[in-house]
Amino acid sequence: MTTSTAIARLNAADPDFAHHLDHLLSWESVSDDSVNQRVLDIIKAVRERGDAALVDFTRQFDGLDVKSMADLILPRERLELALTRITAPQREALEVAAARVRSYHEKQKQDSWSYTEADGTVLGQKVTPLDRAGLYVPGGKASYPSSVLMNAIPAKVAGVTEVVMVVPTPRGELNELVLAAACIAGVDRVFTIGGAQAVAALAYGTESVPKVDKVVGPGNIYVATAKRHVFGQVGIDMIAGPSEILVVCDGQTDPDWIAMDLFSQAEHDEDAQAILVSPDADFLDQVAASIDKLLPTMERAEIIEKSINGRGALILVSDMEQAIDVANRIAPEHLELSVADPQAWLPLIRHAGAIFMGRHTSEALGDYCAGPNHVLPTSGTARFSSPLGVYDFQKRSSIIFCSPQGASELGKTASVLARGESLSAHARSAEYRILEEGK
Repeated sequence: MTTSTAIARLNAADPDFAHHLDHLLSWESVSDDSVNQRVLDIIKAVRERGDAALVDFTRQFDGLDVKSMADLILPRERLELALTRITAPQREALEVAAARVRSYHEKQKQDSWSYTEADGTVLGQKVTPLDRAGLYVPGGKASYPSSVLMNAIPAKVAGVTEVVMVVPTPRGELNELVLAAACIAGVDRVFTIGGAQAVAALAYGTESVPKVDKVVGPGNIYVATAKRHVFGQVGIDMIAGPSEILVVCDGQTDPDWIAMDLFSQAEHDEDAQAILVSPDADFLDQVAASIDKLLPTMERAEIIEKSINGRGALILVSDMEQAIDVANRIAPEHLELSVADPQAWLPLIRHAGAIFMGRHTSEALGDYCAGPNHVLPTSGTARFSSPLGVYDFQKRSSIIFCSPQGASELGKTASVLARGESLSAHARSAEYRILEEGK
């Protein structure tokens, strides 16, 4: 296959740089009207017909001749069987990755806390895990066992009682690695359903699928659109756009390494984005040469080529300070600081989903086994969002326990403010607790 790249070249010194960068970064994740209406129809059918709708949609979309919901339930024994069917190196890799992900996320776990004021009033916060979480996992050829670990393990560390996984099996394709990952991660129940119908089932519940408190996990445009519509009925992790990598390099890393790092995200799909920022113009030329040299050797060369040509870029900046400014402007999902002293630049990074420090830390390590979560904010949302974590599966309740003296003193303040808002019942409720002088 013939491949060629025409990756965009931008110069931060150009007067129209900001305009070109905005155009490069623009991504419209909103579904078109036809997708939106189809998803609404599917959600309505699942709410009204429950299991019967799930069976019908599975026949229609996954090409399976299923008779009833019983055909779409995988018992725990099937997950355990998958562990015996994968190779020994695969099982070891899953177990090592799971142990590292679990160890990292255990450090995120938040505990309840409280403190007592001088008058005996107790204030604090009660941290409670969600009762049930739903995990959407893509099925068929686009199967990601790493995503199972990254979504299920934080939920279990948080103390979620039941993790319910949905995974489509188009044409009956069961991915043994995905099922083995589910077993290792402690997934409790598995249903072989997918698409918007699976999201609807998790959000509203059916005769067989339990209603969950939060739906997490990646999916196609139908899944993302369904998550938008069920938000509020349940929590969701995020609406994820295409994968992104931004490499900031001082020009001293092997250009083949950098080219392959860019490929590592470009190979996800044609809309993925791979950008290199450097103050070294010669180095940008070297990486461009490495891209052309290495692309024909890639199994997913056609996808990489479309991604690189469509949304990739090599950006020349005046110095490292400007490189960091550009990185913060982009707010990437994955940021590689491929520089001599990444610690020196880290304090200046304000917006990034995950930061990979130094020349030897490839983004791919974070995808699989470093430990931190690979579910990250995309499309510039790292400006206000964080990686998926244990905290996403815990909720916090405020604790207020007033002593008689504390209620009396707070009541005086509350009374003034409540009457200022013309809410007399609020005021009188607080005033009832105000102690008489001398008592």
